[in-house]
Amino acid sequence: MALQIYNTMSRSKELFEPLEPGKVKMYVCGPTVYDYIHIGNARPIIVFDIVRSYLQYSGYDVNYVSNFTDVDDKLIRKAEQLGTTVPEVAERFIAAYYEDVEGLGISKANAHPRVTESMDMIIRFIQDLVDRDYAYENGGDVFFRTEKFKDYGKLSGQNLEQLQFGIRIGVDERKERPEDFVLWKAAKPGEIFWESPWGNGRPGWHIECSAMALHHLGETMDIHGGGQDLQFPHHECECAQSEALTGKPLSNYWMHNGYIRINNEKMSKSLGNGILVKDLRARYKKDAIRYFMLSTHYRNPLNFNDETMEQSEKSVERIANAVTNLKHRLETSTEGDGKVPAELQEKLDQIHALFREKMDDDFNTPDAITALFEWVSETNRVLQQAVVSKVELQVLLDTFQNLNSVLRLYTEVGEELLDEEIEQLIVERVEARKVKNWRRADEIRDLLASKGILLEDTAQGMRWRRK
Repeated sequence: MALQIYNTMSRSKELFEPLEPGKVKMYVCGPTVYDYIHIGNARPIIVFDIVRSYLQYSGYDVNYVSNFTDVDDKLIRKAEQLGTTVPEVAERFIAAYYEDVEGLGISKANAHPRVTESMDMIIRFIQDLVDRDYAYENGGDVFFRTEKFKDYGKLSGQNLEQLQFGIRIGVDERKERPEDFVLWKAAKPGEIFWESPWGNGRPGWHIECSAMALHHLGETMDIHGGGQDLQFPHHECECAQSEALTGKPLSNYWMHNGYIRINNEKMSKSLGNGILVKDLRARYKKDAIRYFMLSTHYRNPLNFNDETMEQSEKSVERIANAVTNLKHRLETSTEGDGKVPAELQEKLDQIHALFREKMDDDFNTPDAITALFEWVSETNRVLQQAVVSKVELQVLLDTFQNLNSVLRLYTEVGEELLDEEIEQLIVERVEARKVKNWRRADEIRDLLASKGILLEDTAQGMRWRRK
């Protein structure tokens, strides 16, 4: 079975055919870095990391880009609250982002472009839209002429007449039409700004991703991903302004993951039920968090509660026990190499085929996990035998490592650092961050994460614990 992806644009599963054989260009909208990321942010991060992993597993060279929005109203307000600057707020929470995602077993994207480092290309993009009469300036702000782009609404499945009643837009007499959206915002007194042909200001949210995606991936990408909440208006507006500029599809496949609910309630600030990833990591091992996220299909809603997390912990413990017992048997076995019994090889081939079949079906991780548990059952069966050759044990281990390279639900326990060493490294990391030596701070963080050390910010300073 060839890979099928559910395309939001067509509302159907489609055969995946990349623009260039053997290569995939993928863009996923990243966080606005004004605070620590929460569990809702973590779902697309994990989902699209799995998409990348499986594409690489399938032999593709993946160019994965995920941005940081490091200037907007939220960062400006946060800087005012903390008595600092917008760039300092961004640096603080970008560093926190890397700590969280790497603590979830996720490596960095090929590129993490920032809005503040992409201003020239954003301004040039807007100017090109103005030159093509798709955008207009009024009072220092620049707006996109939504009505001029005839396909506006195709991603969300709405038309302009419907959207006029559904978009939450305040009264703004500078707009030609209510549904027009801002590309450039004139700076208010005291705000951070950049110079532009329309005066001092900063970009609107939607234009940022379009400009950065064009720069890093070209006019058309293979996959554009993000949370379901971004489908409208963010991705709809991205699609409109990019295609108005290039005349080509922005993305051939649009993927959106479902929402996370907390105890069957919508996660929201008003309910006060949000969960920060750093707090989640302090309570649960990363393998259990990943299992929770992958145990439901990415397009379906996902409900978080303590019971579900306890079940996830038990599930990954079952996997870990099978792997640990297998490795111990392999290390201590004195049996000869022999040959892999045909029955065992056939069973492992079936497990691998099931795994591929389910992942090829729109990255169906819940059923792919089922294949992994079939491996657990087969491994436990073999280990109950009095005599097992090393070659049997090794082929079992090789099969597991093959499947786990995509799902990463089991983490190898590395050599532990002594407590004194950890304390010294943390002190060094704190000093490195003070002098903005982010490279050394990242190196220390990566070392501690690889040794299973969780760092926690507390009122008394940085604390650590073993996973």
